[in-house]
Amino acid sequence: MHNPGTATQERFPAEDRFADGAQFIAGRLTRGTSGRTHAVVDPATGTEVLTYDLAGTDDVDAAVAAARAAFPGWASVTPGERSDALHRFAAVLADRAEEFARAESLQCGKPLKLSREFDVPGTVDNTAFFAGAARHLQGQSAGEYSGDHTSYVRREPIGVVGSIAPWNYPLQMAAWKVLPAIAAGNTIVLKPAEPTPLTSLLFARAATDAGLPDGVINIVTGTGREAGEHLVGHPDVAMTSFTGSTGVGKRVAEVATATVKRLHLELGGKAPFVVFDDADLEAAVHGAVAGALINTGQDCTAATRAYVQRPLYEEFVARTAALMETVRLGDPFAPGTDLGPLVSHAQRDRVAGFVDRARAYARVVTGGEAPGGDLAKGAYYRPTLIADAPQDSEVVQSEIFGPVLVVLPFDSDDEGIRLANDTPYGLAASAWTGSVYRANRATRDIKAGCVWINDHIPIISEMPHGGYKASGFGKDMSMYSFEEYTQVKHVMFDNTAVARKDWHRTIFGDR
Repeated sequence: MHNPGTATQERFPAEDRFADGAQFIAGRLTRGTSGRTHAVVDPATGTEVLTYDLAGTDDVDAAVAAARAAFPGWASVTPGERSDALHRFAAVLADRAEEFARAESLQCGKPLKLSREFDVPGTVDNTAFFAGAARHLQGQSAGEYSGDHTSYVRREPIGVVGSIAPWNYPLQMAAWKVLPAIAAGNTIVLKPAEPTPLTSLLFARAATDAGLPDGVINIVTGTGREAGEHLVGHPDVAMTSFTGSTGVGKRVAEVATATVKRLHLELGGKAPFVVFDDADLEAAVHGAVAGALINTGQDCTAATRAYVQRPLYEEFVARTAALMETVRLGDPFAPGTDLGPLVSHAQRDRVAGFVDRARAYARVVTGGEAPGGDLAKGAYYRPTLIADAPQDSEVVQSEIFGPVLVVLPFDSDDEGIRLANDTPYGLAASAWTGSVYRANRATRDIKAGCVWINDHIPIISEMPHGGYKASGFGKDMSMYSFEEYTQVKHVMFDNTAVARKDWHRTIFGDR
């Protein structure tokens, strides 16, 4: 592996952690066998963090074999033992919080304060939640539903789970996939995104150090086309969980269909932010800026489409633009930084393309450019507000995945709800109002997996996260997620002392 030098080492000593390779299979780091490499790049500076060997199909096969070998033992331990192991895992994660936060900020470019206060504590909390959930894997109570027969339902683990995580929240997405799966007794092979493997590997190492058996959690760091497709199509993988774009999700579903495996898809989003004319305008403006710029807008639940009732529209645009202009771009490791770079220069250029094309049909109120000076080498882009775009334009309909908020007016409540629902997506939304009636209507009529009232973006371990429509299906976090990583079995007992011959006669006659 290539050593990046002193500056990067001071941010996070990646070379020290991954000197033995970037595949984690059966409890140890190994090198990938594809014959190709990939560089992890600090998006704030454009410098290499490390270069690692990509996984090939042989590595995927080895990881699946390790998970398959570990499955019978892990599935057969008691729920209490799995719970104890996950509690130890949570403690190890908490002890290493600073290491995780620095690795996450280095590979993603997000401000260190965001990693410290949101990503890492959220992951520790998720781990503690699923440690408790492991003791509550329940079927249904027994009952006599057919004559002298007693029936009940068992919930059992599925087997080996193959998961693919995105680059925007590498640590949290790894946790959301790994934790419910292993809490239910499954084993897992996780493929993180190529630019951001560091925290997934640290996560698996922490699990091993906490005493989880080798092979329960395995990590393969390869390309989606090679390692990802091979993992999804692998005959020994019983379930596939994917988070990413809707386009790639369709390909995942296509490959998984060949082996008729269970699917869990958390896909794109284009969250509406609906501001009624009785809303607290100051709260809505601050909520819009925070909701749009979280993680530099690289969040599938980020506020991307603000629909503002016409009496508040122009003031909302002016005040939101003014607040955006106070947001401080800078080094993710600097205490005063509000907004870091996008994950890569390619992503920055993609976002810029959306904004540049929008100038032909909409008003770019603020932002719309990459900063110069000391930030010019990084993948930075200024917070951007676009107003008056047509509803059918690409900045309204397509997922930009950057620090861009589009604002449109509406007149009637009916129109606001209709416009909020007028995209293919349905992951998250928010409504801002002082009316209980309007709040109830918004939560009922907006077609999204989560609808916030007078807030945007918070999530909690106890509640489900997942979408409607083209945003996919299946839930992360909560007991709903836990149950998705199980299969249901009906068990039925004949309560008579001897098998009932009259039942046999019904089918076969006298013999």
